[in-house]
Amino acid sequence: MSDREIVLDARNLTMRFGGVTAVSDFSMAIQKNRIVGLIGPNGAGKTTSFNMITGYYRPTEGSVLFEGEDITGTRPHEVCRLGIARTFQNIRLFKNETVLQNVMIGAHLRQKSRWWQAPLNLPSFNREEGQIRDKSMELLERVDLHKVADERSDSLPYGQQRRLEIARALATEPSFLLLDEPAAGMNPEESQVLMNFVRRLRDEFDLTILLIEHDMKVVMGVCEHIWVLDYGKLIAEGNPAEIQGNPRVIEAYLGEEYLANA
Repeated sequence: MSDREIVLDARNLTMRFGGVTAVSDFSMAIQKNRIVGLIGPNGAGKTTSFNMITGYYRPTEGSVLFEGEDITGTRPHEVCRLGIARTFQNIRLFKNETVLQNVMIGAHLRQKSRWWQAPLNLPSFNREEGQIRDKSMELLERVDLHKVADERSDSLPYGQQRRLEIARALATEPSFLLLDEPAAGMNPEESQVLMNFVRRLRDEFDLTILLIEHDMKVVMGVCEHIWVLDYGKLIAEGNPAEIQGNPRVIEAYLGEEYLANA
């Protein structure tokens, strides 16, 4: 690794559920403005690692440092306020709300007015709400969803719902973005569009991005560094070429068929 600034430093993370160890002694240091990946078979501990980083689980052992600050066990909304946002493996939109309203919900994290001011119709509250609406519409334009701003979120095609979930995360003004299987359910053409989109997000929003993904063309095409988990343990890390050539990764996850078609 270069001397580029470390944004997220996960140290010796272990997560046990009763007698089951989901993640064991896992460490990763992620540099600023990189796009990196976390891969492995189903049940390898990838989403559990995401949950420890974002405060959904408190690690049984180990620590998480973000921009030099220990955030281990910090509650999810507080982690988000610090600048870490995430999407989920199963899309979690407010389905009865419009596309614009979904993004505004994300933007409300930074709202200075309090909820109890809403029924009072205070000018300061209304002014800030208007600013949030304008900012959310601008964000929708940047991710090419502005034309469907007034549509219900559950009416969107699958690919656009994925993009909307990312837009809502961006509305919280993160510096670090975690994407949990963003290419799930996409065809090869949509996956290619996603790769370009992720690169554009990193550059335009000055982000560091960590993604979990099973689509190896996406992982190898967009990630600069990759960690591989198997049964909760780190079995390899390196750049895409190193990962594709690693015998342990081939045996545990990629398989000979992948190499033949790579």
